[in-house]
Amino acid sequence: MSRTHIINACIYILATLGANYTADWFIPLPVFGQVAVGTFVFGITFTQRDRLHSAGRKWIYLTIAAAATANICMSVLLAVPIRIILASFFAIVLAETADTEIYQQLLPHPWLVRVAGSNAVSIVLDTLLFTLIAFAGVLPTAEIVSLLFGETITKYAIGILFALWRQGKFIWQEN
Repeated sequence: MSRTHIINACIYILATLGANYTADWFIPLPVFGQVAVGTFVFGITFTQRDRLHSAGRKWIYLTIAAAATANICMSVLLAVPIRIILASFFAIVLAETADTEIYQQLLPHPWLVRVAGSNAVSIVLDTLLFTLIAFAGVLPTAEIVSLLFGETITKYAIGILFALWRQGKFIWQEN
């Protein structure tokens, strides 16, 4: 693997770790919704994983497995509640698999189409899985709805922003 693939995989794994560590620290949004602090970091993962496609599917799935395993280990060591560990594991494995397979189908298309197309499904799937597994029965329904809304909007915004940033500049700044 190239140095770039290794760096991108490490950024992906570190982003999932940071996101899960702060998964139950909430910030209210101005009008409606709330978002976990970790979502600001986790929004990066969808696009960051897309950057691994040039290394091939096997590398992507090894990176997803490494992230899921690292999250379980970190969570156990830091006494993260089991509901968060399970939510994280299932969301990472299922949403990132969906994202990978959709992205692969979109390979003939430009970068932003591939990222937006794969994120359109994986962000919603990730948000639903994580929020419902982690917080159903723990938080009131209104708060869960608020989280679903806030998390989805924030992940899309960060994913788009991160997709527009390539090689140290935004794509409109490239020559």
